[in-house]
Amino acid sequence: MTEKREDDTYNYTGTEAWAKHWYVPVILLMLRQWNSYGYELMEKLSAFGLSMMNPGTFYRTLRQMEKEGVVSSRWDTSDSGPAKRIYSITDAGEAYLKFWAESLDYYQKMMNTFFNLYTAQPGQRTHENENEKDANK
Repeated sequence: MTEKREDDTYNYTGTEAWAKHWYVPVILLMLRQWNSYGYELMEKLSAFGLSMMNPGTFYRTLRQMEKEGVVSSRWDTSDSGPAKRIYSITDAGEAYLKFWAESLDYYQKMMNTFFNLYTAQPGQRTHENENEKDANK
C-alpha cells in the first residue's frame, strides 16, 4: 500500500510492516547455525537487510519466541563477568522455519513468474507462456 506525500513522492507503508514479519524467521535461521546471545543476534540482522531493532523490542521478541516454544534460553556463566542469556532453536522452531522456507519457495516461484511477465516486451511470449501452450496441446 502506498500513501502519496505532499511533495508528490510515495511512502510505501507496507514495507516496514512487511519487514517486521521477517525478524522471527531470520532469528531462527541464525540460531539454526549457532547458539547466540541476544545482542549478537541483533547486530547480525543487518546482514539480512533488516534494520537494527530497538533493543527493548528485540528482547521482548525473543521472550515472546521463547514463550511460543520456538527458542529456548539458558544462562551462560562460563565467561568472567555477568551471566548472559544464550538462545537456541527448538524442534518447534525448526518446524516453523521449515514452514517459512517452503512458503518462501512457493512465493519465489510466483515472483519469478511475475517478473518474467513484467520484464517481457508487450506482446512478447515468455518462456513460461510457451511451455504452458505446449503442455495444453
